[in-house]
Amino acid sequence: MNSTTVRPATPDDVPAVKTVTDAAYGHYVERIGRPPVPMLADHAANVAAGRVFVVGEPVHGVLVLVPEPDHLFLDSIAVRPDMAGKGVGRELLGFVDAYAHELGLPEIRLYTNALMWENQKIYPRYGYEMVERRLDEGIYDRFHYRKRIAD
Repeated sequence: MNSTTVRPATPDDVPAVKTVTDAAYGHYVERIGRPPVPMLADHAANVAAGRVFVVGEPVHGVLVLVPEPDHLFLDSIAVRPDMAGKGVGRELLGFVDAYAHELGLPEIRLYTNALMWENQKIYPRYGYEMVERRLDEGIYDRFHYRKRIAD
């Protein structure tokens, strides 16, 4: 891995993964009318599957990454609110790029709720292009993004 601080999460990190995820996404509950999907995730199962990466001691940033045959799916990125603006998100997104490259995957994909408008400003700054807006599972209005990884 290219990052010296992002590491795979361990079972001992599960409580911190939940805490950071809930803190990062909790303010959206009122706006979108339900808990965002990352807050409902089975964090222990994701850690056991090797999908979760963390940064910081104590943990202040979390990634959930799912390798697919033709892309890396960025399922969730969460930064503790008190760490906002300190480069944690940039470090995590840089790790995602390096991890996709390491796995030999040509593309990263992600989605964000249409009401999380802050994200619609962030992802394009890091090379993500919006592919489409669609209603997933009949209730989730989402913007789908992708980023192609250079060889």
